[in-house]
Amino acid sequence: MASDQEIKDLFWKELKASPFLMLGIDGERGAATQPMTAQIDEEESPLWFFTANDHDLVRALDNGDRAIAAFSSKGHDVFASLRGRLSLDNDPATIDRLWNPVVSQWYEGGKSDPKLALLRLDVDDAKIWKSDLGGFIKPAINKLFGRKPESGEHEKVAEVSI
Repeated sequence: MASDQEIKDLFWKELKASPFLMLGIDGERGAATQPMTAQIDEEESPLWFFTANDHDLVRALDNGDRAIAAFSSKGHDVFASLRGRLSLDNDPATIDRLWNPVVSQWYEGGKSDPKLALLRLDVDDAKIWKSDLGGFIKPAINKLFGRKPESGEHEKVAEVSI
């Protein structure tokens, strides 16, 4: 049985390998999310997102800062639902630290491009699911033998503060 810390560590490993999340503002546009690429610092949280200052998420900050995010790893063996606070943080030192060749392709004016905006997601808590092939077969077997499909699955879910 994996501990909450082991599942949390696996989540960060998988997020670093494939840093793509669906991010949204709770209550805005029906809490619709959109794909964003996270920049991950050494401390893991907060998560950072380069975007444009006229982007939907930046504009939505006027109505609230409670963010929701969803993650699925490349191999579909880790899933997460994150909640936290989203804010605009255009600190030049942070932009400089997170800047990379991929990000630079989006901004003609470089780090001082007037359209550049850096969003900061301070994650409060997350629910993380660890899955495997047995995670898809086991429910069918449980049902076949008259048990609830989700029997025994609680040991693969971690609810953590980040």
